Parts: sequence; C-alpha cells; structure tokens
Amino acid sequence: MNSQEAQQKIATLTNELNQHNYNYYVLDNPTISDYEFDKLLEELMDLEKRFPEFCLPTSPSQRVGGEVTKSFAAVTHKYPMLSLSNSYNEEDLVEFDRRVKEGLQLNTSDLFSANEVEYVCELKFDGLSIGLTYVDGKLVQAVTRGDGVQGDDVTTNAKTIKSIPLQLHGNFPKEFEIRGEIFLPKKVFENINKEREQNNEALLANPRNASSGTMKMQDSAVVAKRKLDCFLYFLLGNDVPYKNHFENLQAAKSWGFKISKDSTLCIGINEVINYIHYWDKERHSLPFEIDGIVIKVNQYNQQLQLGFTAKSPRWAIAYKFKAEQVSTLLENISYQVGRTGAITPVANLKPILLAGTTVKRASLHNADIIEKLDVRIGDTVFVEKGGEIIPKIIAVDFTKRNSDSEKTVYISNCPECNSFLQRKEGEALHYCLNENNCPPQVKGKIEHFVGRKAMNIDSLGAETIDQLYNAGLIKNIADLYDLKKEQLLPLERMAEKSAQNLIEGVEESKKIPFERVLFAIGIRHVGETTAKKMARNVKSLNKLITLTKEQLLEIDEVGETIAESVLNFFADTENKLLVERLAKAGLNFELSEEQLQNASEKLKGLSIVISGVFTKHSRDEYKTMIEQHGGKNSGSISGKTNYVLAGENMGPEKLKKAQSLGVKLLNEEEFLNLIS
Repeated sequence: MNSQEAQQKIATLTNELNQHNYNYYVLDNPTISDYEFDKLLEELMDLEKRFPEFCLPTSPSQRVGGEVTKSFAAVTHKYPMLSLSNSYNEEDLVEFDRRVKEGLQLNTSDLFSANEVEYVCELKFDGLSIGLTYVDGKLVQAVTRGDGVQGDDVTTNAKTIKSIPLQLHGNFPKEFEIRGEIFLPKKVFENINKEREQNNEALLANPRNASSGTMKMQDSAVVAKRKLDCFLYFLLGNDVPYKNHFENLQAAKSWGFKISKDSTLCIGINEVINYIHYWDKERHSLPFEIDGIVIKVNQYNQQLQLGFTAKSPRWAIAYKFKAEQVSTLLENISYQVGRTGAITPVANLKPILLAGTTVKRASLHNADIIEKLDVRIGDTVFVEKGGEIIPKIIAVDFTKRNSDSEKTVYISNCPECNSFLQRKEGEALHYCLNENNCPPQVKGKIEHFVGRKAMNIDSLGAETIDQLYNAGLIKNIADLYDLKKEQLLPLERMAEKSAQNLIEGVEESKKIPFERVLFAIGIRHVGETTAKKMARNVKSLNKLITLTKEQLLEIDEVGETIAESVLNFFADTENKLLVERLAKAGLNFELSEEQLQNASEKLKGLSIVISGVFTKHSRDEYKTMIEQHGGKNSGSISGKTNYVLAGENMGPEKLKKAQSLGVKLLNEEEFLNLIS
C-alpha cells in the first residue's frame, strides 16, 4: 500500500468507525457487532502505526489512551459553573414555580392558569460535571467543575470516553461549550469491584467517586479501560441555533452528542411533579445512578429575566429523592484513626444492596451517637445513604434484639498504637495523642503534606506513601527530602521512571510559597485560609514562633483555639526539629522578595466583596491581591462592606443590596488603580 492509498484508507476507516460510535452511543442502534468494530479499529491502528503522518486528531484510536498527564492545569471557566439550589418535597417545587412566575410577572394566583411556564425535566446524573469546548466541530478542551470558577483540564482523559464525540457532524456553531455528567454505569462499577476484591485491593466506594477519581488518573490508558460514559445536557455559546433549552438539546443530539432520551418538556409544575413521581419509582431500574431530577425554565429570554443569585440560577432547581432505607445485621464495630488522631467508630454490616450499591460498612460517628442509638453488636439496624452516598445507621430494630446482647463499651486505647485515648470536654470525638508514632496519623500527615493545596507532590499518592512507610524509608514529612532514587528502585511497582518522577516532584515542591508550606506542616485547626492570613501577617516562620498568644489573637481569623494550637505545636520538641529539617532541605519559610514587594497596607481594615466575571485577572488572583494589600475578602454584602469589586454579570441581588446600603462599586480599572 502506497502513501496515497494509506491516507485515503485511514480517512475512510476513521469516518466509518466514528459513525459506528454515534450509532451505538447516541442512537442506541448499533449496525455491526463489537467483534467487527474491534477488527476495523485494529486495522486502522495498524495503518496509523505504519503511516503516523496521516493519523487524524478525530481518530477513534485516540480513545484507547496511552498518553500520561503529570499534572492537570487549572482553567478558569468562560461561564461559571454554578451549583443548583435543592428541594426535597413538592411544596418546595410549588414555591419555586411561584417565584418563577413572580419573577416573570405572570399570574401566580392560579396553579392551573393559562400562564403556565415551560420547564425541561432531566434526570440528575450522579457523576462528575464536565464542560466540553468545541471549535469547528472538534473537541479542544474538557474541564471539570472544580470550585465553579475554575476546574481542571482533563481533555486527554475525556477523549477516551466513547460517548464524547471528537468530531461533530451537521450544522453546529463555530465555537460553543456543552456541559454534562461523566458517570460509571452500575454494571461496570460492579465488575471493577469484583476484580479488585479478587486481587485483595480496596473496593471503590461508589460510582460517583469512582468517576471523579478516574478522570484524575495520570495514565489515560487506565481511564479508557474504566469504560466511563457521558450524558450532555446544557449548551452555551453566542450563536446557539434555538432560543430555548429543549430544542438546543435535540440539535446537539443531531451533531453527535449523547442526550438522555428521558429529558422531557413539561408545561407547568403539575407535569413536573408527575414526572418526579414516575422516576422516584423507576430510578433503580436505570443502568446508572441518579439522585434526583433537575428542573429548568425552557425559554432563554425567561432565564435571562430571572437571572442568578450569588450561588445558583433562579431559573433552575434540583429535586433530591429521599434516601432509601434498608435493614441488616450489625456484625461488629471497628475503629479507624484519622490524620489528626480522631477516632471514628465503623459499623461492619452483613452486605446489603442499598440505592443500587452493595453496602458493607457505615459510620457510627462517635461515642455519643452509639449511646444515643443504643446500638450493639448483633442488632438489626436500619441503614440509609445520606445524600445517596455515605451509608449511616439511623435506628435499631429493638424487636429483633437478642435477650443476651451486651451494651457497647467504647474503646479506651488506640486500635493502632495502643495509646490511651483522650476526649476533651465539649468535644464529641476521642483522640489518640501519639501523633508522631501512631502509623495512621503519621501517614495521614504525610498525605496532607503532599496534597494539591499544600506541597502538591503529584507522584506521592496514598499507596506510595504506605509503601514507603512500611519499607521504613519515611517516618515523617521531613524524611521525604532525604529520599534517594536508589532507595526507591527495589520497591514493588517502582520502575525507573516512577522513581525519577517521585524524586523530581519532591524537589519541585521546594518552590511552594510560605503560606502553603505553613498549611502543609499540619498545625491543627490551621486551614488554608488561616495559613495565608498568618503568613501575610508575620512574613516568616521565625517571627511566627516568637509570637505570644495575645499577638497571635491580633491576626485576622485567629481565635483562642487556633492560637493555642499554634503555641502547642511549636512548643513540641519533635515539631521544632521537623521544621528545622524542612528549612535545611530548602523549603520556603518566609515570604519571597516578590511577595514582599507586592505587599502593602493600602486596603488594611477594608472589607471587599467580589462579584461578576473579570477579564484582566481571575477572581482568585483578585482575592490574592486583596489579601496582599491588607484587605479582607468577604462573601456577602453587609453594612461592614467597604467596596464591591464588580465585574460583568454581577448578581442582581448583590447589586441591589450594594445600592441600598450605599456600598461603592469598583470596576477592574478602579480597583487596580487603588492598589497601584
């Protein structure tokens, strides 16, 4: 086969296989067998290997994976990914309908009036929210929800999902974003757990967490094997074809997107409630998890008229199904030790199917809950999933209790290191105080230290930390900076490349700024925000160590508990030695010259609220600037607010409140001039 023939054959096979994918995943009408599809794909991949210059970016071979992503870049959403307000009963829905009609200036006196609103009802898929951007019909970026303002770029992994089209067909806009939910089908989830159980590996908790964890895997070939799926449900862009949500969904389906056939256009809230009644009974027959129904106003002009609150659109709401309850046998109670030494009692149950997944364990929270429920080993207990995810025991069936059952006595010693447990007055939890030698606490501290918001050492996951700890290579966070490549190579599953990545990741972490290092070292009660405040105030760790309790209390957001915790941490000899080793290793324990130069007190004592969308800097960058110049970021407008940094599409409620309180609005230029 010559080059010209190969190029033509590759193009033909690519188009043919993409059409078969569309038939299977979107139309649910396959025209060839899986075997025939696989043979065609093998032929294409063989040709692409021999003639790589003709491989198309839309080739289905892209879905096999193989590309490794060391880190996932943060991306600011062009359109913020807001969360939805929740409802749990029909009264909430009727009230939502009333607010919608009132906002649209329609008649609200009669539920069945001629002024009924068009709503689109959709299944609320239980997975990972994703935003897909297409340019000229090609997938160019896939971004997770993140915090709603920015998410992670997971494009490489998204390309492995066969229901996400790489190339569209039909009359689609030049550029647009479509949002949806990546999920793990129930059958796939069960098969993965069966395989993990056979290999003595920890079972995946639930399909939602499994979906999220899979999309953050570094090896896209592993992602491809997980067989994730994706429904799309929301179109965004300047030139979408129709003026309403439902018709645009049907258009998106014709371009190649997988749109749920169960999305329905309802006229009025009564039809919405009937739709909910149907799916409340039928949801467990679905091949994937749902946890409710999403209701959206259909017409875009009405959505625009209704607008947004600070956190959610006024034109949409999520109805959450009530948690399913089952009864089962409590076989025994075990106790887990957390990173901070907190003890969590866990009920080990006779396996039971609950809301589509097999449940074997449930949290008992603390000694007070055990006492309140009077739960005992051998009891028949009622279990439900809080938010359809976390199983919890809600009651005991006392009619089935054995006459010889014994009252549960809470443990007095740590199950890991046998240290005596302590429960402080006013606290619900028991604690193991052996924080420097209790294995789960030590490993938990290291996991916290290497986390994304702390030192961000990607190559150090929980399994690797466990392996290093068990091999005696690390006993605390400072030991990470003494690791040598030759120490790692003899370890199981630690190849040359993995060892090199780990060493490089540890070395790269030395560039992390002081405020994140302060958060990473794990002072109890010192969270991410408090660490920032303290770092900006004291400028260096040497200064922080010298502060008295009274001086600590002068720092914004530092109260009695945090002040005492900081003093106790640095009074501990082992912690002092640990910090000295980290400083010697080259970690940043003071603000950089650049940070010091950019800092000022121009906003000292000022409370500033940020609202809207910005062009010159991201919201997070503006928050950092406010803190650098001594100001305080606030989430809501009140009489104490000094300024509102207002971008485009500022929430109408915030604007109204700012005007009523006489709070001055600053645009980007005015704010930057204020701190320049």
